[in-house]
Parts: sequence; structure tokens; C-alpha cells
Amino acid sequence: MATYNVSFVSAHDKPEWRALFGGYADFYQTAMTDEVADQVWGWLLDPEHVFEGLIVRDEYKQALGIAHVRACPRSLSGCDIGFVDDMFITPQARGSGAADALVARLQSLAEERGWPSIRWITQHYNERGRAFYDRYTGGPSDFIMYQLTLG
Repeated sequence: MATYNVSFVSAHDKPEWRALFGGYADFYQTAMTDEVADQVWGWLLDPEHVFEGLIVRDEYKQALGIAHVRACPRSLSGCDIGFVDDMFITPQARGSGAADALVARLQSLAEERGWPSIRWITQHYNERGRAFYDRYTGGPSDFIMYQLTLG
């Protein structure tokens, strides 16, 4: 069975993170510019910014996936929860256990920080991702997301 290491991103991870982040953008058919990627990378390395990045590597130290997570206030419970904005596993590593390693690290991070839950969203057409998430959550929540776009 393969073993995986999940850690917070550090400065030396940028080339691999950038390729994975580009793959994530491609999956969602979103053009990714270096300017936007550099902005996000800056957030991930800024200890004062709420955004944090995890990277999962196999036993050969090959980067297989990323997750971007942040604390999110939940007013009805008066506490922070975790919110995963982005999660991506390379197509060749899907089903290998790499995504499970990321979720396990997210769970331990939530426990360390006292987050009672972790939320994330995905597109309705992300069937493989949704099937994976269903294994952990029992299915989607009953919330419907709305987005007011300005400009």
C-alpha cells in the first residue's frame, strides 16, 4: 500500500503547486494567469493571511495533489469551521489514496483547531469528486449556493 505525506506548502513547493493549481483551473475550465497564481501563492505563504495550502506527496516525493483551506466563521455556532476552497488530485493519482490522505490531514487540522466541521463546494458535474466526497459526508448538504456577481 502506498504511503503519503501531507504538509503545508513551503516556498520550495511553488513549481509543483503551480502545475497542480493549473490542473485544478483546467478542470473547472478557468484560465489561470501567472498574475492570479502568484497572488494566491503569496496568500499561501503569508502567515497573516487566512488562506493555507496543503500538498500531498507519495513515497517518491512526487506531488500528487493540493488543498486550500481556511478558517470560516459560523455565526450560528459562534465558532470557526474549516472551509476547503480548492482540492485537486492529478488524474493519474485518483483512486490511489492520495485524496484520502488529504482528507485525513484536513480532519486532523480541524481537530487541532477546534473546528467542529469542514465545508466545501463542488460543481454538479464533478461526478467522480462528488462520489469521493459522499464517502466522507454521506452526501451533499441541503444548502443551495447563490452568487451575486458584480461588475
